[in-house]
Amino acid sequence: MNMKNKLVFATNNRHKLEEVSHILNDKVEILSLKDINCDVDIPETADNLEGNAFLKAQYVHENYGFNCFADDTGLEIEALNNAPGVYSARYAGTDKSSEANMLKVLKELEGIENRKAQFRTAISLIIGGESYLFEGIIKGTIIKEKRGNAGFGYDPIFMPEGYDKTFAELGNEIKNKISHRALAINKLCDFLKEFDYEKTGL
Repeated sequence: MNMKNKLVFATNNRHKLEEVSHILNDKVEILSLKDINCDVDIPETADNLEGNAFLKAQYVHENYGFNCFADDTGLEIEALNNAPGVYSARYAGTDKSSEANMLKVLKELEGIENRKAQFRTAISLIIGGESYLFEGIIKGTIIKEKRGNAGFGYDPIFMPEGYDKTFAELGNEIKNKISHRALAINKLCDFLKEFDYEKTGL
């Protein structure tokens, strides 16, 4: 089987594209929304990660005809009733400022001992006219101040279980092996290795 197949990853997030392309290596060639000339800000109106991932993949599949996968990722903090969750990217406002989002989380956790949290990624794949769902979860804690310069989003304040450094301190090479997105992407890869591409026209 020729694993150099093309799939659209329904995102405009450069960091996500780099991360996923690195994880997938040469198994699948990833096309971005820019690569297919899609400049639409695809609505994410679902009330959960799985729903948003499906909406994005479905939009590309229906409007551009490509087999496609999309992800939605949320930081779920136990003491905040699993917030910010589906609102993680815009927790502090619609400008999607990572700095503002982190500061809001740290402010809300002031004086709270329970710092347990998890990152969760849901991936929706639409291929061959069928849809599939993959999930990755990594548990950890929210530290009290930012540490590290790598990564993006909440990485400077999230310390994964089994490590004494944040995602931002561990760096992309380690993060790409253990992260929530890596776990979900690896499940996607395992699926793609066994998939019958001939029936899809890939």
